[in-house]
Amino acid sequence: MSSLHLVEKDIQLDPHVSFYLDANGLKFLDIDNDFASARIAMQGAHVMSWQPKHEAEPVLWLSDHARYVHGRSIRGGVPICWPWFGAHPTDSTLCPHGFARVMPWDLIESSTLENGATRLVLQIINTPVAQKQLSYPYALTLTIDVGDTLKMALSTTNRGNQPFMIGEAMHTYFNVSDVEQIALSGLEGVEYSDKVLNYDRYTQQGMVRFNGEFDRVYVNTRDVCVIEDPGFNRIIRIAKSGSNSTVIWTPWEEKAHQLGDMGNDDSWRHMICIESANALENMVMIPPNQTHTLEVEYETQPLER
Repeated sequence: MSSLHLVEKDIQLDPHVSFYLDANGLKFLDIDNDFASARIAMQGAHVMSWQPKHEAEPVLWLSDHARYVHGRSIRGGVPICWPWFGAHPTDSTLCPHGFARVMPWDLIESSTLENGATRLVLQIINTPVAQKQLSYPYALTLTIDVGDTLKMALSTTNRGNQPFMIGEAMHTYFNVSDVEQIALSGLEGVEYSDKVLNYDRYTQQGMVRFNGEFDRVYVNTRDVCVIEDPGFNRIIRIAKSGSNSTVIWTPWEEKAHQLGDMGNDDSWRHMICIESANALENMVMIPPNQTHTLEVEYETQPLER
């Protein structure tokens, strides 16, 4: 077992966890247990990969052209959007989707659960940069359980004497065989705001399918979503709690090629973002001395034809 000096004490790493430092000084945690493997970047507490041992293909998509530099979010995996979703409501100079995904985090717990899953708990470091962007006293932790399912719980605690409001999302990139061949269930009859169509409001009719740029916020929904992927012969089940919005995004070819860290090939075809969120009218007000938790669980199963 190795140890990692963090905060003011040594955190003893679980036997299934190893520490990695890249050439740019970025820190990563690799997990390999009986059920799955995963990699987590400590910048942003960013789950980059997760692949159960019974799956031939990774469940999360990670760009081959992702940039691993300080202060920049990694393209793929599960970026954390917090404490706002999208552009800052009043200051366009601040980082889109908040600062949590580009800030350093500390590891405060590493353990094996009774079911054999590996648990990591990370806590954001409240740097002066972060304090300038959110002046309220707070604590933010992410609990990650890596096993035959992937569980993540993002907990925000208000440590002050005034309420404050947050927007948030698990901006998850799922790996799919071909975005035009998949279908998503669980949002039938749900109202959404369509950014591609000038933020107009519509109601989802039937399953969601994809044949072009897609950028929607589905509101007032807590339902489980299921990705049906015939090319990979599997479904991905997305369950959540503490989340009243579901965001779906795919840039399609032209916009993907403009982003720079998705490449100029057809990589965009193999990802779809299904995000468990609290956005628009579903932003969360947290009273003093209270904690709000957004929790997700991802699970794969064979596709029944």
